[in-house]
Amino acid sequence: MKNSILLLSFILFLFFGCGNSQNNKTVNNQTVGKESITQAQSELIFNHSKVFPNNTQLAFAFIENGNVMYYGAEKRNDSIFTIQNHQNAFEIGSITKVFTSTLLADFVLENKVQLDNPINPYYNFEFNEGQEVTFKTLANHTSGLPRMPSNLVFDISNQDPFSSYDVDELEYYLANEMELSFDEDGAYEYSNVGAGLLGHTLSKIGNKPLLQLFQENIFSRYHMSNSTIGSDKVSTFLVQGQSPEGRPVKNWNLASLSGAGDIISTAEDLSKFVIAQFQEDNKTLALTRTVTHTMSDTSSIGLGWHMRKGSSGENWIWHNGGTGGYTSCLVMNTENQNGVIVLSNVSALGDPMIHIDQLCFGLMETL
Repeated sequence: MKNSILLLSFILFLFFGCGNSQNNKTVNNQTVGKESITQAQSELIFNHSKVFPNNTQLAFAFIENGNVMYYGAEKRNDSIFTIQNHQNAFEIGSITKVFTSTLLADFVLENKVQLDNPINPYYNFEFNEGQEVTFKTLANHTSGLPRMPSNLVFDISNQDPFSSYDVDELEYYLANEMELSFDEDGAYEYSNVGAGLLGHTLSKIGNKPLLQLFQENIFSRYHMSNSTIGSDKVSTFLVQGQSPEGRPVKNWNLASLSGAGDIISTAEDLSKFVIAQFQEDNKTLALTRTVTHTMSDTSSIGLGWHMRKGSSGENWIWHNGGTGGYTSCLVMNTENQNGVIVLSNVSALGDPMIHIDQLCFGLMETL
C-alpha cells in the first residue's frame, strides 16, 4: 500500500516534470517543475529507483529527434524527489572506453597509426612469448587479453583498487605474464586491461598524458567543459559515490589503465557527445561506429561501441560503465537521432546496479 501511494504521487509530480530549482514547487513532499516526462517513463524510473539506498542520485538525458531534455531524481528519506543535476559530475566507468577508441579513430585518420598494426613497436621490450596485439583488437575486445591483468589483485574491500597499478606493473605484465586466449577468428572477450593498454599506448604515441589528449581531441571539440579525469580536477559539483549499502566511498583512480574507465562527466556533456554522433560528416565518430566484429545476428561491436538490434529491429549503439561508487549507461540510435543517458551513484559492486542498464534500455523503448 505504501509503495502504491508513493508511486501515485511520484507519477503525478513527474507529469509536471522538473526544471530550474528556483521555479520548482512541492506536491505531496515531491519536487515539481516545468518540463515533463511521460507516465511510462515516470513508472520506469520509480520502479527501478525504489530499490536504491537513500542519497542515490540519477541524472538523465532524453534525446529525441536530436533535441535533448534533462531530468534528475534523488532518493532521500525513502522518498524520490526530482532535482536539477544535469551538470553534476559522476564517474562514468567503462563508457570511458568509447572515448579511448574515439582517440584511436582520430589517430587513424591523422595517419599516426593503422587499426591492424601491432602496438608492440611502441615498447622497448618484447611482449611475453613474442605475442602481438593490434590497435583494433584492443578497441573491440578481440585481442584475447583477459578482463583483468593477472598481476592485479582486485580486492573488493579496497575502495580504490586500481590506484597502485602503475606503468611498471603494466609493463611487467606485458613482458612476463601476458597470455592471449582466442581462436583463429579472434573471439570477443571483454577486457579492461586491453582498453587500458590502448589508452596507455596512445598516450605514448601522442607524447602527452591521456587526459590532455582527451581534452584536446574530444572534450574541447565537443564543448564538454565539465569532463575530466581525476576527482581533484572536477570543475562542477561531484556527486558522492556510494557503496551498495549507501555509504560514501572514494573515487577510483585507474592509474596505468586509465583508458578503461577513468572519465568523470555529466549528463549535459555526454548529451553533446551523443548529438555529435548524429553529424554525418564527422569521420572520426563514424569510424568508431563501424562494425569491426560480429558476435551474433543481433550483437556486434565497432571501436569501443557495442551494437544490438532493438525490439523493433532498429540498431542501438551503447555502452555502460561501473565503478565502486557509480553506475552509468548510454544508448543511442543514430538513424532517428534518439538516445538515453543515465548516470548514477549506484555502486557497480552490488546487485542493484543491474537496474541502471534495465532502466536505460527501458527508457529507450519509450522514445
